[in-house]
Amino acid sequence: MPPSFVHQITKYNPADCDEHGRYNGAENTVSDHGPVEAAYLEVIAAFAQDSGIDRLEIREPQVTGLVNFGLEAPVEGHGLAGLFPPDLAGYYDGAEVSVPIALELVRAMLRDNGAWCRLERGDTFTVHVGFDQYVYVGSDQPCEGALAQTREVGLFAEPITASPYAADLEEPEVTHAADEDFWERVRAALASSQALLLEETCVRNAARWHRLTEDNLDTVRVALGTRALLTIWPDLTPDVDAVLAALPQDEPVQFVWEATDATIRHVTLDETDHQQLATLVAGARAACVLPLFEEHPPLFHAALPDSDGVLRARW
Repeated sequence: MPPSFVHQITKYNPADCDEHGRYNGAENTVSDHGPVEAAYLEVIAAFAQDSGIDRLEIREPQVTGLVNFGLEAPVEGHGLAGLFPPDLAGYYDGAEVSVPIALELVRAMLRDNGAWCRLERGDTFTVHVGFDQYVYVGSDQPCEGALAQTREVGLFAEPITASPYAADLEEPEVTHAADEDFWERVRAALASSQALLLEETCVRNAARWHRLTEDNLDTVRVALGTRALLTIWPDLTPDVDAVLAALPQDEPVQFVWEATDATIRHVTLDETDHQQLATLVAGARAACVLPLFEEHPPLFHAALPDSDGVLRARW
């Protein structure tokens, strides 16, 4: 069940909105990186305190991909520098963070730095950041003190039924767990194809890639990230020139290749990037092109369950 008390928190005075709810006032739609932003964070902390919350879970984390919808340009490190290591270890679905760290994640989202996630505590508390400095806070408590503080710092709280950024649990992308049956299917496929390509996603738009063989499957498996989304594709093609020549000219794709040091690398391309690609992948041992959309589904698609076997990742 979602929290009983949900509020939309903004800096926009309802008196400056028209009959359709569109804001016509003078407030900017980007963060001031100053006192107004600090007021947002102060209010969220007050709601957490009123709700008895001192830790929150990161859900559905992502970073900027091919398309960025923010009004401010994303920054290097996605706004996560100083919060998590450069490889984003610790920034994964289900990771628990303290309220101060959660507030820094909200700050990064308010600034469109590149990172985005839902912050939740079961069914008792949620924080979602939307476009144009709209923030949504849900609690199982009325949080009257936090509402009073919202007014005191000059922000506005409007009660609503639910956050528009609440997770849609009706049609999940992935419903299958990467359990023992899944891995047996992978082993069977490897027995006939010698190698497969594994796309490991712990953070949306920040995949790691592995070239699976019967010899390295167990080693790769034990190093996979918590609740990772696992996508199995056919193996790379050794004729790299042929792969380059067959690149589609009118759609974005993922280009994946094995570099001379045996690492698997990838880049997302649109039709304007093709000329630079040959230089980037010079010396590649093998390569392939993968779709960004669902026209060509992968061989297997599953998510890692938790240690108790339950699939809790919401992909």
